[in-house]
Amino acid sequence: MLLVGAGVASVYLSSDERKLTTGIGEIELMAKRARSVATLQQKPYALEFSELGVGLMPLAEAMIDPDERESFYAERERAAEEFMGGDGGGDGLVRDMWEMEEGMALRVQRWGNATWFEITPRLRQVWRFDPGGVCEPVGVRLERDGSWMEVVFHPLTASIADEASEFN
Repeated sequence: MLLVGAGVASVYLSSDERKLTTGIGEIELMAKRARSVATLQQKPYALEFSELGVGLMPLAEAMIDPDERESFYAERERAAEEFMGGDGGGDGLVRDMWEMEEGMALRVQRWGNATWFEITPRLRQVWRFDPGGVCEPVGVRLERDGSWMEVVFHPLTASIADEASEFN
């Protein structure tokens, strides 16, 4: 019974560890992609941390209130169709989304601030990536069932510069 209990506990713990590690990995991939796209397109891009997860989008869109984005997209599509004579086509801008799993919590720490801001429906954070390839060195923390993983991203590479974790 003792061995079975230890085996079940290790599978459960490795499940949390795997989910947190996968989530952090997805955020790192999106950060690197945002940095690359901003540099290639010479337009600022952003990662938006919201209660749903992390979204990659042009900075101009990230600055729009999420409740107003649908009307913004509809108006932009209408204007593009009118301009292109009925064939709006793609706008060439990159967008992506990583959705958090049920039970996960996301926090962001801004550069020079000791506070971890919890992402809630009323509070979102925007991480800017400039065309010159520089971004703010932010920290991201994912939590799930008492386990957590924190990373700090490097401002020049958008790669993980430092990490810490605790798995229960």
